[in-house]
Parts: sequence; structure tokens; C-alpha cells
Amino acid sequence: MKTFIYTLLILTSTVSFSYSQNYQIGQALDLFRQSKIQSGDWSKMLTESDIEGSPYLDDEFVTGTMYTTSKVQYNDIPLRYNIYNDNLEFKTPDDKVLAMSAPEIIEKVELGEDILAYIPYSNVKKIRRGFFMLLIEGKASLYSKPVVVYTDPVEPAAYSEAQPAKFTRKPDAYYIRIGMEQAKLVSNKKELLAAFPDHSKEIATFVKKNKVKTTKPERLRKLVQYYNSL
Repeated sequence: MKTFIYTLLILTSTVSFSYSQNYQIGQALDLFRQSKIQSGDWSKMLTESDIEGSPYLDDEFVTGTMYTTSKVQYNDIPLRYNIYNDNLEFKTPDDKVLAMSAPEIIEKVELGEDILAYIPYSNVKKIRRGFFMLLIEGKASLYSKPVVVYTDPVEPAAYSEAQPAKFTRKPDAYYIRIGMEQAKLVSNKKELLAAFPDHSKEIATFVKKNKVKTTKPERLRKLVQYYNSL
């Protein structure tokens, strides 16, 4: 996928806008400054419109609330989550689409009924950070990680037609996080049992008795709720 990135310059002496009484120029500029302090700037990201499918959790911007790690709350912000790029976008009053270049300042985001959290997780023996959908929060927390893959366009051949570039939504991946540790992928029974550091006998019995599968989020929910009750 070709991505075009432009640097946005914030001129605080000339900017004047507000989305609502809760999201005014002071909050908007403060949000910009927090990101700029963390990593230098915000980026405007535009993707080609001729790609089939969508990289987004929701194509439309949803009015949401953002909570930062410094305990600052920003209300009524038009937000959109780009699954493929794993970044959060918001729209300015003049319809510019901005992608946050310092997501580490975000603790969580409320988008309608969905809650996005920016947390550490294990990835191929490395610790990374990314956005996850919070399903259950507690001593053990359950998260889903939406997945979108990009396929390059295919040129026409002798016996086949050309295929356009496209985004394809795949089944979500599920992660379990104990306390403030990194979230761990649970893609099979072995990983599922290993995700819980204690009560191993009880967890193994519950998994077997209730036929818990890592592809069944409703059963994963029951398992995490059971663990949190122990």
C-alpha cells in the first residue's frame, strides 16, 4: 500500500475552531502539543482510494473520548481506528485527517460501545505496543486484536484477469493480560493455559469442562471471568 505522509505545522496564533463546548481550541492544541513533545509531530495520512475493502474498524468517524496517560480527558473528538496501520486518526474542523504519531500518550479511547486500549504485548519474543479492543478488565483482562491484511494488485495474465489491490478483514486475535504485564496471544490451548500464572489446575479443568476454544470469544470471556473470581 502506498501511503503519503505530510507534516502538519501548528500555528497557535491563527488557529480558531471547536467541535463542541467540550472540545475547544485549548484542548485541541494541548493534544497536539502532547504528541509533539513525545515524538516530534503529527502526521497527515492519506491512502489511495482505489483499494478494495477497508483498513478501518469503522469507515466513518465516531465521536469519542480519549484518556491520556497523564490523566487528561478529551471529549467529543471525531475518531477512527486504522486497523492495518494500527493507528488512531481524528478529523479537524476543516476535514483534515490526522494520524497520531505518539500513541504512547494514550491510555484508552471510548468509541461508542467499543473501548480501545494502547498496551504492551508479546510479539515473536519481543515486547511491542499497540491498540487492542478491551473485552473484559480485571485481574486478568481479555483483549481482541482486529486484523486486516493488504494484498497487492495482480496484473492480468493469459488465463486470469487482473485483480485490484485490496484490504481483507480476518478473524480477530485474542490476548490475555495479567495485571500490568504484557498481553499474551492465545491462539491455541497450550498458549491459553500458559497465559494464567496460577490456579493452573482449576483453569485446566474449566477449559476442559466448558470446551473453551481460542476462536470462541464468548467462552474466553467466561474463562477470564472465572479466573477473576478465584
